[in-house]
Amino acid sequence: MRKASNKKHSAARVREHVRRAYAYKPAFWRRKLTSAQAIQHVAKGLPFKEIETLRDQIDEPLESLGRHLSISRSTLQRRRADRRLTPQESDRVLRFCRLLRHAVSVFGDLDRARQWLKFPQRGLGGAVPLDYASSEVGAREVENLLGRIDYGVYS
Repeated sequence: MRKASNKKHSAARVREHVRRAYAYKPAFWRRKLTSAQAIQHVAKGLPFKEIETLRDQIDEPLESLGRHLSISRSTLQRRRADRRLTPQESDRVLRFCRLLRHAVSVFGDLDRARQWLKFPQRGLGGAVPLDYASSEVGAREVENLLGRIDYGVYS
């Protein structure tokens, strides 16, 4: 019994060492940031890999996600080469990360959250949440709808 416990503890130490050694940080959509931390990250611009991680999580082609974020294909190419987004683009990426995290918490599963975000919703007048969230006002409406679903007041 003692050996199994030591193995689990040892494996946890190894994982923690790997995280520290490779400066592993989870993607923004998985982390809970304080407002001050989010403001700092957005002000200096997020790394381009965050938009790629978001693309993988939403399971949307980069060009399509770029359209939702109001970033052209040529701008995406430049940002990939620069390896950093502008503060305005970072703000939009963080908005989508916030929505994805909220949808996952409501539906309990990434696949169900992804499916909900991609299909027309009656509560948004038949609009697709990802399309609706391309502005801050629309993103707040999507968040409000998720809140109503979470509390059982779906309309």
